[in-house]
Amino acid sequence: MSTAAETLSQDLVERFTLKAFVESCLVLEEGLSSMREIDLGMMAGAGIMPPPFARADQIGLDELLARLERAALDWGENFEPPTIVRRLVAQGRLGVNSGQGFFPYAKPDPGWDESPVKLETRDRVAIAWIDRPPANSISPEVVQGLAKVWEAVTGAGNVRALILASANPQLFCAGADIKAFTTMDEDAGRALVDQMHSLLRSMEQSSIVTIAAVNAVAFGGGNELAMACDFRIAAQSASFGQPEINLGIVPGFGGTQRLPRLVGEARALEMNLVGDPIDAAEAYELGLVNRVVPDHELLDTALMWARKLAEQAPVAIEQIKRASAAGDLDVGIAAEKQAFATAFNTDDAREGIAAFLQKRTPKFIGK
Repeated sequence: MSTAAETLSQDLVERFTLKAFVESCLVLEEGLSSMREIDLGMMAGAGIMPPPFARADQIGLDELLARLERAALDWGENFEPPTIVRRLVAQGRLGVNSGQGFFPYAKPDPGWDESPVKLETRDRVAIAWIDRPPANSISPEVVQGLAKVWEAVTGAGNVRALILASANPQLFCAGADIKAFTTMDEDAGRALVDQMHSLLRSMEQSSIVTIAAVNAVAFGGGNELAMACDFRIAAQSASFGQPEINLGIVPGFGGTQRLPRLVGEARALEMNLVGDPIDAAEAYELGLVNRVVPDHELLDTALMWARKLAEQAPVAIEQIKRASAAGDLDVGIAAEKQAFATAFNTDDAREGIAAFLQKRTPKFIGK
């Protein structure tokens, strides 16, 4: 290929890439779709890999802004940098290298790089990044990772607020690791459930405020983990659900207890028995989440809440939380543990799990 042809080809690629990004930003700014949905649509529908917003973060928004400004001079106003890009650059949100661009990126403390749950501290606020590809499923390793983070945070003495976030921009937590559960004997499974419940109750009774920053899918154990936090901030593209019934089992990490306390008994029973997910808007209407924000504002909003709450009196926080979580919750959790064990050891559970793993429709027989 001649030099002139190569230059023309590069120009065409640059024009297409920049124009796709500009149009994606305009769709986002007009509120027609969420950032995550746009990226997914560009991947699935247009075959753009990586998709526009993820690509922008990799390039660096400051570099992309400079390229758009040059393109606008050379090729016209259709390449004018979108307002959102200028705003993010002004805020110092430059992409992967800065820790946040359109999406947030974990910058773990030393020694936490290899953990499935990474700890990042920012003064009196800490972030626990769930990072177990591909689905952030709750496995024994993730439970251990969550416990390790909680131990570090509570032992630090200066952390007043903890944000639970996902290092995966496409989901928060898809639920329990079903394959891992099928390899565990009854005693090991019971011990894991007990450990998770102990951790969640410790969070609920601590002077440290916890905030779940739910960026996308929070199903099963992911929803239960979020519900055990004091507050839930949801991105517009987030969704929530308790789909365990579809596997012939019951929620095992508090879904039968915390969900009715948040959304009411009738809707909780519907979610637990039907198993269908709800979107962020409905979750807000029901009281499952405290706020719904644009995808790209999720972490900043959670950090704003965390910094505000970190200024409150720790003793008063602890006493309010203990009083709010007291009463019959422990009794209900004990009943849920027994229900989970009973359902998990049935033929229907084995069929439901097998069908899930084999991607087929289960055939339940009531045994």
